[in-house]
Amino acid sequence: MMSLRTGTCLLAVAMVLAVSSGWAQQSTPPPMPDATSVPAKTFSQQELDQLLAPVALYPDALLAQIFMASTYPLEVVEAARWVKANPNMKEKDLEEAMQTQTWDPAVKALTAVPQVLEQMNDKLDWTQKLGDAFLAQQQDVMKTVQSLRAKAKAAGNLESSAEQTVKTEQEGSETIYVVEPSAPDVVYVPIYNPYVVYGVWWYPYPPYYLYPPHYVYPPHVAFTAGIFVGAAIWGHCNWHGGYVSVHVSHYNSFNRTNINNPNWNHNVDHRKGVPYKDKAVAQQYNRGTNDQAAKSREEFRGRADAGRAELQDGDRSPSQNQADRGQAQNRAQQTDRDQVSQRASTTQNQASSSRESSSGGFSGASSGASTRAASARGSASRGGGGGGRGGGGRR
Repeated sequence: MMSLRTGTCLLAVAMVLAVSSGWAQQSTPPPMPDATSVPAKTFSQQELDQLLAPVALYPDALLAQIFMASTYPLEVVEAARWVKANPNMKEKDLEEAMQTQTWDPAVKALTAVPQVLEQMNDKLDWTQKLGDAFLAQQQDVMKTVQSLRAKAKAAGNLESSAEQTVKTEQEGSETIYVVEPSAPDVVYVPIYNPYVVYGVWWYPYPPYYLYPPHYVYPPHVAFTAGIFVGAAIWGHCNWHGGYVSVHVSHYNSFNRTNINNPNWNHNVDHRKGVPYKDKAVAQQYNRGTNDQAAKSREEFRGRADAGRAELQDGDRSPSQNQADRGQAQNRAQQTDRDQVSQRASTTQNQASSSRESSSGGFSGASSGASTRAASARGSASRGGGGGGRGGGGRR
């Protein structure tokens, strides 16, 4: 009996010692981190690969310029419209003309490479997504470019040529690919199929394309004719830091300024009300995702569509444009008539209902016929009005 009590006491002492020395705590697994405490990124890696595939092989300076300009999609539309109207404006004349424009300098710079500006305008959904991704996840965007370049290099599609020089730099175990034009102040824009240039595409959904459907791509990487840009392209990619910066001397020369700060910062005033997709970016620039942002998004779509329509009108005859405007005016007039008819029928229904109510509880049988007739007329009017407004819905 004594030995049993002794053993029990020894066991209790051992348990106390285990707790005091941390043995019991060591046997307890550490708590798992709360997954909800880490906010999910707005753009997944698949989306970044798809967005960047069409431009990842562009020269560094041009690529940086595209990144910065894409954050101002509405001004891209305005600049593309201006370039369409002034196709012969080049070099010094272009530089002079840009002094009077109010767009962001990043957008002005791309007027020197009109085909790039035109592609950004034609693929405006891609442009806006690219700008949103760049503002929200700049380092991820830069890393994705390097990842895509490494794949293109492995597939034999990223090599030095008469148009470009491809250099490599080492940062620890990572290889950085730098792409520069072979001739100073001249840009050769690469042309390639983003679905095949990186090897076998690794996602079930294809990347974005900048060229129109059924465009016949070269089997490998080709280039446009050289474009003299002078100091117009002043962007710079800092691959080691994961951000873009400003080539100060080029910037000052083209924009006729005297800055000394190489850092680039987004200017919310040139966004012109276009909402930001990423919530943190929206809060940073005081553009929350609210009703006002939704209204701005609708206004942006309308102005962008109008800009693209004007660009297309430049390729049409005056008689075709006049006919289209006449049809649009007729549709607007029909819509106005439908809305007037609907308001009239609604007023008539309200008046009939008021008469029925004021005639007492026993007058329903006598007023029912007139009410049904008014309702039928209102339904017919609303049916016609709905058809007139059907073309105005979102696409």
